[in-house]
Amino acid sequence: MAETIRQFAETLQLALLLKLGLATLLGGAIGLERELSGKPAGLRTNILICIGATLFTVVSIHMLPLGGGVDASRIPAQIVTGVGFIGAGAILHARGAVTGLTSAATIWVVAAIGMALGAAAYIEAVGTTLLVMVVLWGLGSVEHLVARQSAKSHVFVHAHPAAEVAGELEALVRRSGLDVDRCVVRHENVDLVVELELRGPKRLHDQAILSLLHHPGVRTVSTGE
Repeated sequence: MAETIRQFAETLQLALLLKLGLATLLGGAIGLERELSGKPAGLRTNILICIGATLFTVVSIHMLPLGGGVDASRIPAQIVTGVGFIGAGAILHARGAVTGLTSAATIWVVAAIGMALGAAAYIEAVGTTLLVMVVLWGLGSVEHLVARQSAKSHVFVHAHPAAEVAGELEALVRRSGLDVDRCVVRHENVDLVVELELRGPKRLHDQAILSLLHHPGVRTVSTGE
């Protein structure tokens, strides 16, 4: 009997090591793409999330035979809640521009992959990882191609005549997700006038203008329409 229990325990340990190893590989594959893209939730973050979700799911499965009023389903439910808080931390709202939504969604999917591994759904976990890689890596070039053919706008910014303002405004627009095709700076009376030609998804142009308006050095923003 003792030998049987020992063998069973060893089998469980090997299965757990396999799941955690796969969690490291699959979470690392997605995290590497995020790291190479310069995103805040990179390699280590995605690995740790995948490992944690896997281990929590394994623990919840082992609690099922205990009975006695133990609700093992609460653990997976709390995984989703916890990952939601982490994802919210990856979303940034700065001066009217919202960034980090893709990173938050990636964290959510990585946790789901970890839960699938914990439930021994290996094929589903690997298949989902490959699909996520295609979406993150493959569709990025498609988005860039669409952005190149998207809307353009002409913006005039009147700002305080500080030397660093023009560079800050251009960087602010680029952070909103738009490309700056041309940036012309000139002095007009007491103002510094920055003329920007912007290109990118139409939905981002209003966000960029709102971000410019919130800059402390900006007096007015107008468009060439």
